[in-house]
Amino acid sequence: MLQAFSKAFKTPDLRVKIIFTLAIMALFRFGSIVPTPGVSYEAVQRCLAVADTGGLFGLINLFSGGALLQLSIFALGIMPYITASIIVQLLTVVIPRFEALKKEGASGTAKLTQYTRYLTIGLAILQSTGLIAVARTPGRLIQGCNEQIIPVQSWNILFVMVIVMTAGTSVVMWLGELITDRGVGNGMSILIFTSIAAAFPGQLWSIRLTNGWVPFFAVIGIGLLIVALVVLVEQSQRRIPVQYAKRQIGRRSYGGTSTYIPIKVNQAGVIPVIFASSLLYIPSLVASFSGSTAPWAVWINNNFTLGDNAFYVTAYALLVIFFCYFYVAISFNPEEVAENMRKYGGFIPGIRAGRPTVEYLQYVLSRITAPGSVYLAFVAIIPIIALILFNASANFPFGGTSILIIVGVGLDTAKQIESQLQQRSYEGFLR
Repeated sequence: MLQAFSKAFKTPDLRVKIIFTLAIMALFRFGSIVPTPGVSYEAVQRCLAVADTGGLFGLINLFSGGALLQLSIFALGIMPYITASIIVQLLTVVIPRFEALKKEGASGTAKLTQYTRYLTIGLAILQSTGLIAVARTPGRLIQGCNEQIIPVQSWNILFVMVIVMTAGTSVVMWLGELITDRGVGNGMSILIFTSIAAAFPGQLWSIRLTNGWVPFFAVIGIGLLIVALVVLVEQSQRRIPVQYAKRQIGRRSYGGTSTYIPIKVNQAGVIPVIFASSLLYIPSLVASFSGSTAPWAVWINNNFTLGDNAFYVTAYALLVIFFCYFYVAISFNPEEVAENMRKYGGFIPGIRAGRPTVEYLQYVLSRITAPGSVYLAFVAIIPIIALILFNASANFPFGGTSILIIVGVGLDTAKQIESQLQQRSYEGFLR
C-alpha cells in the first residue's frame, strides 16, 4: 500500500488528484468544527468536556467525526446520504421502476443517483429539525450536561439553523462527489474515513489519561491484531470458476476463456452493523423522549443504554447476523447471475446451466455468509468487550463500525490507486 502511494506521488496527474483529495478532506474537517449560527460554542465545549458522548447519538456522532454533538454546520455529516443510499438500494428490490433503472446501465444509475440526492435533502431537513428540537432542552442531546446550548430559541433562529445544517449536508454530498470525479475516487467513503480517523488520536490519549500506560499499549496491541484480522477477512473470497464456451462468428472465434465469480466472506460490508446499531437505539430513544419512570422504561434504560449486559450483547450479535443474511440476499441475486452466464455461454464446470446453477450459487452463498456473519458480529461487539476490560467503550477506536470502515476504505483506495498506476504503465504498450 505504501509503495502504491509513493509511486502515485511520482506520477504528476495522480499527485494532483491525491493533493486535491487531501484538500477536500481538510475542508470537510474545518466545516465540522464551525458552529451553526445560534449555538453557544462555549456551552457546547463545556458540555463535551464533562459529559458522556456515547449516548443515543453515538453512531451518528461517529460518522460526523464529532460534529453532531458540537452542532456544527456539518453536524449531520454524511449520514443522510448513507440512509438515502440504503433506502434507494432497498427500493430497487421492491419497486419495478427502480429495478428497471438499475438494469439500464449508466443512464439508469445517474437517475437513481439523482433520486438519492433529493431524498438526502429531505432526510437532512427532518434530521436537522429533530436534532435542534432535542438540543433545545438541556441534557437531552449531551447526556449529563445542563448547559443551555441554544440560548435564543426564537423561530427565526431555529429556522436558520435548519437551513444551515441542511445546506451543510448538501455541501458534504458535493464534496464527496468532487473526490469521486476529480480525486482518487470513493468520495463518500473517504469522507466517512476522515470523520472516524480524526477521532483516533483523542480516543487513544483518553484511554492513556484514564487507565495509564499499560492499558494504553495493550489497546494498541489489540488494535493491531484486530486490524490484521479485518484485513485478512475483508480480502478473503470464494472464487467460483466459470468457463465460457467458444463461439464462431464469421471467421473469428469468441469465448473459450476461464474466469471466476468472486464472493467475499464479508459480502455485506458494514451495513449490517449500521442496521443493528440503529435498531437497538430506538428503544432507548423512545424511553428518553418519553421521560417515563414506568417499569418498561426502567428496564430499557438498564438494558439498552450502556449495553454492557448479556441481553444487549446477544441481541446485538443476533441482529448483525440477521441483517448480514438479509443484505446479502437482496444485493446478490443468484438467478440474475445464472441468467447472465447462460446468455453469454458461460457455465460452472460440473454444474448444469439454469436451475442447478442457481441452486449451487445459493448453496455457496449461504455457506460463506455463515462465517462472515459470525465474524461481523464479533467485530461489532469488540467495543462492548472493551467497556468490560478497560472501561473505554466510548473511547475505544479499534472496534465495530469504525475499524471496518477504515480498513475497507483504505483497501479500496489503495486498489484504485494501483489500478490507475497500471493504466498508466500500459500506455506504452498501446502506443
